[in-house]
Amino acid sequence: MTRRSPRTAFAGVPLILAASFLGGCAAASETASPATSAAPAAPAGPAAAVASGESESSVPTIGWGLVMHGGAGTITRAGMTPELEAEYRAKMTEAMRAGHAVLAAGGSSLDAVVATITILEESPLFNAGRGAVFTAAGTNSLDASIMYGPTLAAGAVAGVTNVRSPITLARRVMEASPHVLLSGAGAEAFAAEQGIEQVDPSYFYTERRWKQLEAAQEAEKHGTVGVVALDREGAIAAGTSTGGMTNKKWGRIGDSPIIGAGTYAGARCGVSSTGWGEYFIRNVVAYDICARMAYKGISLQAAANEVVMERLESQEENTGGIVALDAGGHVVMTFNTPGMYRGYVGEDGTVVTEIYR
Repeated sequence: MTRRSPRTAFAGVPLILAASFLGGCAAASETASPATSAAPAAPAGPAAAVASGESESSVPTIGWGLVMHGGAGTITRAGMTPELEAEYRAKMTEAMRAGHAVLAAGGSSLDAVVATITILEESPLFNAGRGAVFTAAGTNSLDASIMYGPTLAAGAVAGVTNVRSPITLARRVMEASPHVLLSGAGAEAFAAEQGIEQVDPSYFYTERRWKQLEAAQEAEKHGTVGVVALDREGAIAAGTSTGGMTNKKWGRIGDSPIIGAGTYAGARCGVSSTGWGEYFIRNVVAYDICARMAYKGISLQAAANEVVMERLESQEENTGGIVALDAGGHVVMTFNTPGMYRGYVGEDGTVVTEIYR
């Protein structure tokens, strides 16, 4: 079959979404059929072993589909009510079903990534878009990136304050400009020129995030959402969107808008990262995982283990995690924190969501 590229100014781009660094994980999985809403948590399945980075024998494999994350960090059962857990699982399921519907209709991995991430950006549950955390100045500063594996086309934005869907703007940077990364007022001017929806900054205010800012002198929070998709043509795309770190100062920008650190997609591999951005930038995490596959001839799971469970852990504990897909449809969700909001869906439409280690 001849590979098709999405119609973009730069030949089209599939994407991976990266998730927010919110907290640690334990072990629980949920499977929902395509026709039902999120079900109660089921016993941990194959993905639980994959998530910890410990096992390669039970890596889920899909013909086409997507994997997502909603942030990694100190996410534990003790800190989660059943009602809130159900909300997270329901929203992840909704987002993945939207992306799956795109792929099932023959759409591109790029379209699926954007469809999935925009739903997460609209939810106050996740640190992206509507649910973005506050800076030290009491404002919201949003970042996003997207990349299409077959062509290496990429687009990203950083430090935008009035764009409703940063992932949509990142895609437009990729498709309608000669650049990869735009920031701040320039990115917002480009958004206006391109007709991308802009909102009053008050749109991003949520009481939960404001209270996190007030408590952030003690412990700062990170967060991101991300998606990696593999379409019927075998094209991989990845995308990531975030509000960054709670209480961040001096215009700080993390890994999410940095191609190669927070997001990367090539012909054989796609990765979206979530966690402590400075470590993901220094270690070029997303690209390094794909490079290890190519240069060492190892599996995606082995490469993720080396980077996340060994390299990052040797520098600092609890730095975050990744979700990834390869051209063979192997699903990897590896993190070194107590938990990571995550899930995947394959061609059969069965949605799997996980939260804890």
